[in-house]
Amino acid sequence: MKRLNDARILMYSHDTFGLGHLRRCRTIANSLVDRFKGLTVLILSGSQIAGAFDFKARVDFVKIPSVIKLYDGDYASVSDHIDITDTLAMRTRLIAETVEAFDPDIFIVDKEPLGLRGEVEYVLTTLRAQGCHTVLGLRDVMDAPEKLAAEWAKKDMPAKMAALYDEVWIYGPESFHDPLTGLDLPDSLRAKLRYTGFLYRGTGSLAGPDLPEKDFILVTAGGGGDGEEIMNLVLSAREHDRNLVYPLLMVPGPFMASETREALHRRADNLKRVKVVDFDNQLDETLADATAVVGMCGYNTFCEVLSFDKPALFMPRTHPREEQLIRATRAAELGLSQMIDTTRAMNPAAMADALHRLPHGPKPSHAAAIDLDGLERIGERVEAMLAS
Repeated sequence: MKRLNDARILMYSHDTFGLGHLRRCRTIANSLVDRFKGLTVLILSGSQIAGAFDFKARVDFVKIPSVIKLYDGDYASVSDHIDITDTLAMRTRLIAETVEAFDPDIFIVDKEPLGLRGEVEYVLTTLRAQGCHTVLGLRDVMDAPEKLAAEWAKKDMPAKMAALYDEVWIYGPESFHDPLTGLDLPDSLRAKLRYTGFLYRGTGSLAGPDLPEKDFILVTAGGGGDGEEIMNLVLSAREHDRNLVYPLLMVPGPFMASETREALHRRADNLKRVKVVDFDNQLDETLADATAVVGMCGYNTFCEVLSFDKPALFMPRTHPREEQLIRATRAAELGLSQMIDTTRAMNPAAMADALHRLPHGPKPSHAAAIDLDGLERIGERVEAMLAS
């Protein structure tokens, strides 16, 4: 373990929908403090449940007011009594105050180049003027190219990214997918792109929830805000075909509506060997113990499936972004996982057939070599930046 004396990294995770951004930042932060003594990482997070996760020593978070991303892509305050404009103003002020007090050597922004509605654009400009290294971290897949191009064109995003960032890290292999394909990027920005590879997930010593039985299938909906459909379709298949013998552990996620979760519990209670756990803050540990995985193909779940080499069946969402659909389709092309579309899954017999075959399906390692060295390369880039 190398020592970086009093080095400081600030990470920004806007967190308006689900758990993906926070979990990715937490994975990177925990890896960096494992690698370097003397390094402190602070995460700015808008997640409503950031405190539900364990962070390693020298990793902490500052909670900024939460906002909700609506189904139409707009935003609203968590509280009905606070206007979204006031919430955004509070967030911007807290971000600026944290940046000034923490005085980071590196500032890593997750996914949103300017932050939620531009809330980190000013601090990016300020930090660069002070000599702080600035990094934008992007998923392996962002969205359909035409949607992303239209969204970014309104904000002159490529030019601003080139001006505000030293490097852009893409958390996946170049051979898997180019998240900026189809976009007209300036050469100055293209020169800053760094493909890291996927972020490997390892197991720790933490105990997950009480597991239903040995050889179970994990069904996860990520944060759960849009996971009702996949949960219902899996239960419908189980109700249709009582010969499905593998135990199911279903984790709807913390953002699923309470009435929806209650309905899932009632249905599961009428089925043998089906257990519902509303939220698991150590889902990676639980996934490592599973025989197979059913999910929506969010970034973190996909990395965990690859890391723990599990057969997986993905039913991706297609709205408001096509990120999961693109990732699941590409993974199926490479033989890394299986995919079922919603229309086919609505047929209980078809979904039951897919669940019968899943545990005996090929593991990702049988299909293709996949680059899981993202955390190692991020550590190398951090070391190079601080050395300079």
